[in-house]
Amino acid sequence: MVWNGVQHVSGPPLVGRHTEREAIARLLGAVLDGLSGALVLTGEPGIGKTRLLEYAADRAAELRVVRLTAVESETGLGYGALHRLLRPFLNRTGRLPGPQRAALDAALGLVAAPPADRYLVGLATLTLLSEAAADQPLLFLLDDAHWLDRESAEALAFTARRLHADSLGLIIAVRDGLGAGGLFDALNVHSVTGLPEPEAKVLLSAVPRRVDEDVAERIVAGTGGNPLALLELADALTSEQLSGIAPLPDPLPVSRLLEGHFLRLVRALPPETATLLLLLAAAPSDDTGMMWRAAGRLGLSARAVQPAVAAGILDRDTPTAFRHPLIRSTVYAGAEPGERRRVHAALAAACAAVRDADRRAWHRAEAAEGLDDGVADDLEAASERARSRGGYSQQALFLSRAADFTGDRDKRAERLLDAAQAHLLSGDAPAARTALDLAGADIRGPVMRTRELRMRATAQMFQIVVADVPAMLMDAVTRLGPQDPRLTWELLCEALHAALVAHDCTRGTSPTEVAAAAVAARHAPDSTVGGRDLLMEGLARRVAEGYEHGAPVLRSALDGLRSGGRIGDANSPFAVMLSMACDDLWDVQAGRELTDRLATADRDAGALYALSMTLLVEARYELWAGRFTEAEVRYAEFDDIAADTGFPGGGDINRLHLFALTGREAELRAAARRTAEMRGIGHGLLQLLAQHALTLFELGQGRYRQAGKHARAVFEEDPPACGNLVLPLLIEAGVRTGDRAGVGEVLARLEERAPLAGTPWALGTLALGRALTADGDDAEKSYQESVELLGQGPLALEQARSRLLFGEWLRRCKRRSDARKQLRAAYESFDAFGAVPYAERARIELLATGETARRRTEETRFDLTPRERQVASMAASGLTNGEIATRLFVTASTVEFHLNKVFRKLGITSRKQIPHAIGEPGPATEH
Repeated sequence: MVWNGVQHVSGPPLVGRHTEREAIARLLGAVLDGLSGALVLTGEPGIGKTRLLEYAADRAAELRVVRLTAVESETGLGYGALHRLLRPFLNRTGRLPGPQRAALDAALGLVAAPPADRYLVGLATLTLLSEAAADQPLLFLLDDAHWLDRESAEALAFTARRLHADSLGLIIAVRDGLGAGGLFDALNVHSVTGLPEPEAKVLLSAVPRRVDEDVAERIVAGTGGNPLALLELADALTSEQLSGIAPLPDPLPVSRLLEGHFLRLVRALPPETATLLLLLAAAPSDDTGMMWRAAGRLGLSARAVQPAVAAGILDRDTPTAFRHPLIRSTVYAGAEPGERRRVHAALAAACAAVRDADRRAWHRAEAAEGLDDGVADDLEAASERARSRGGYSQQALFLSRAADFTGDRDKRAERLLDAAQAHLLSGDAPAARTALDLAGADIRGPVMRTRELRMRATAQMFQIVVADVPAMLMDAVTRLGPQDPRLTWELLCEALHAALVAHDCTRGTSPTEVAAAAVAARHAPDSTVGGRDLLMEGLARRVAEGYEHGAPVLRSALDGLRSGGRIGDANSPFAVMLSMACDDLWDVQAGRELTDRLATADRDAGALYALSMTLLVEARYELWAGRFTEAEVRYAEFDDIAADTGFPGGGDINRLHLFALTGREAELRAAARRTAEMRGIGHGLLQLLAQHALTLFELGQGRYRQAGKHARAVFEEDPPACGNLVLPLLIEAGVRTGDRAGVGEVLARLEERAPLAGTPWALGTLALGRALTADGDDAEKSYQESVELLGQGPLALEQARSRLLFGEWLRRCKRRSDARKQLRAAYESFDAFGAVPYAERARIELLATGETARRRTEETRFDLTPRERQVASMAASGLTNGEIATRLFVTASTVEFHLNKVFRKLGITSRKQIPHAIGEPGPATEH
């Protein structure tokens, strides 16, 4: 079948739509070829989006086409649109992986189950449709997507972003400025614009009455070439105006022309027909039975549709469907409030008490006036059903509406607080703040005020505005008093988390004050001791009382977590605090093991926000292990998730250490400048991490004075995240610049802390610090000890740095042969990692010993994209395509698509060859 090169299509609104038709043709061709994709058509009302969807349906003869038009009156029914879309495929849910099936069943209300994670629902949608497309290529046409409920829009956007190789296409039409909260903005978007003047005139020439040439030019200019506006204006103007005898309105009433014209048509109809149109606009489009039951209650007959069909308002072939989606919204918006309430009351009465309980509650609310506790109670019950499905946006909407009908101030405030909490769970921080503001003066008592402050703080954290959060949570603790020790501890842990991130940028309190309060709270008799709680206590003691008090508690916490303690919940980015503890103890083994567990738990739960934070921590451990390519894979996956979740923390700012170690100076300094700019919203720690990265870079360049300046800033602030990691770097810089006093101060801190940590990394770092400040046999012994200890963990980068420093010392001692051995090992490691500055530094030192270092040929595995590398690595470990798909939130077909590209790039023909090709061990085997 030939899809491209289409020159003529029926229907005048498609005249001139060459670009959009070509985009549709490419998508259809890709679907038939086994690939997938999504296309978003945006534009003003009447511009031709719906006609383009009709064109796509006409051209998709070899595809199974599923159409859905979102309805304004059902925007608040969470997962309602998704349920309608998936209804033909629900008999296939038994083939889904267990967690996906459970999430989808819960979201659609098919079973009673805990709330579904919305990203697992999205993955289940993708998997279900991919399975269906394996039988016959699928095309989904979604019109008026701006009226989708948020949960359905999220699931469909999630699916659309992951369409690669599944014979599945999605075309979405959305009105300008109403793009479902921007969820579809990252897709392939085509803006549908007005017709060029010649083609607009051709369209006008098709109307029954003659249009004067000059009049046609004015109409085209006044409508901007909008096809529907052209036709409707030509129909609305008199024959005298069209022929140029009578003047045209000046200016043309185009801005409200379509709505006004449609309203005039409706108001000219018999009252019975007008009421039936309003009923059709308010009722679900796929439940004509409910609509006709409601019509019967209103005394309307089926004959009432005929005048609307004759007037061109309803479709002739489907008399209960509007000719254009804009007519539906115009009818609903233009109705008198009393008429709308009467229609909604009829719809509420027509709803089945159990099956349609949520719709019934919503219609009752739309029909009610003033305070009504019965309506409010129904809405609250509906909100609980929404919560049980994971429809948090819907839950919030029901609760907000329930508050509108609630007379009791305390109950109204409770419902608005619950609505704010639901908004936060859906990721909509601005909506949460609006709900809190509406609660206003009705919030009374310490418990309610504590809830309010906690949610305001959470909303700030969601938008990475951290500076005021610790003080807000401390205020909440004060207001709560001694009533609930467990809640007090949770508030203090959240305040400590924010304070450690903000560091010196907190407003209204300080990290030390927050930490001291947390330490004091741990003495409460009701405190629950667990690995997670103990870790937070350890960090609090580290900040409030000093390293010697914090380190033993952190050690106990990590030991407890490694022995099977609860690692954290799916909605909390525990990896951030965990990494601080592990870095402060130089415990890379615990860090890697626990973050691996966290990542697995996050993936199993579909907890993408928590997973994104875990990925950033994993990336740093990959850097220390010298696996720079694997680190980039983690960063790239973080960026993908940030795009999915709307989290604003993506981009190059996370790659500071990767830029530093690979010598990408311009990118490093640009990212460092961004960290300085983020101090205003409370990200003091991020700037210190940038200083640590700049230290690494300057040492690689041999610019020791600059390195010392950056390292000194970190040393003086001493954050748990990198305060200890900077110590050997500052000693190196100080030794090379002759700063004996400064070196002594730094070494004293290292001498105090490393034995308390007791890990190979800590003791190897201490040995390196001693070697840098010693002479003769003592120095050599310490260097050898450092190399040996750092080799005991996944610390290839640190061991290579120790070898480099050892080799430089040996060369200065004129022991060239011994120096070559260390320098060659360091150079080969740095070169393999891609640590360009350090490899060059080692190469120059080797040259000074009389040996030439030759750069190795770049291996083909580095031609892989981050996603291809990730898939290849997982396949190398023995995972099946299905297991890889589940971990990466894609389909098995997409995994196969990426693996085929991996095979081609690496020149291999089977999965068994992957480990050798990418330089990784193969899957473990049992003996």
